[in-house]
Amino acid sequence: MGTDPSPNQIGTSLPIDPDTPVRPLHLQFSAISLVFAGGIVGTGLRYLVEELFPAHGVAWPWATFGVNLAGAFVLGALLEILVLSGDDAGRRRRLRLCIGTGFCGSLTTYSTFALETAQLGHHGAAGTAVAYAVVSVIAGLVCAWAGIVAAGQAHRRWTGEVS
Repeated sequence: MGTDPSPNQIGTSLPIDPDTPVRPLHLQFSAISLVFAGGIVGTGLRYLVEELFPAHGVAWPWATFGVNLAGAFVLGALLEILVLSGDDAGRRRRLRLCIGTGFCGSLTTYSTFALETAQLGHHGAAGTAVAYAVVSVIAGLVCAWAGIVAAGQAHRRWTGEVS
């Protein structure tokens, strides 16, 4: 007779023993630690990019634009690979928390995007502000889609699936 699978093996956070309390994922130290670790790396990378390519007055804010598009692509690719690989449990859940929530969440920045858009308008570059806002949203969606497509193709090559 086999042993009962652990909650991570069956892909649920429900305990095997219904009398055993389970802490929600967002309150588990291991989950918080993974998000924190990914967040340190993403924040550091964004800081580096912003330092190398600072925004100036009415110029297009290339650093924020770039990190947001890169983050959208990485998140799209990551989530597609994880979905195609199985349930959100074990190693896949840890990758999602560390890379998806931590790294991508701290690399990308909606607040800086909003601030830079407002600053462009404030400095008399309303056209650039509108273009930056529209292009950022559309390009972000395109990058997320491209990440999904690229990851799907890579997954099919790795697994030998024919599409």
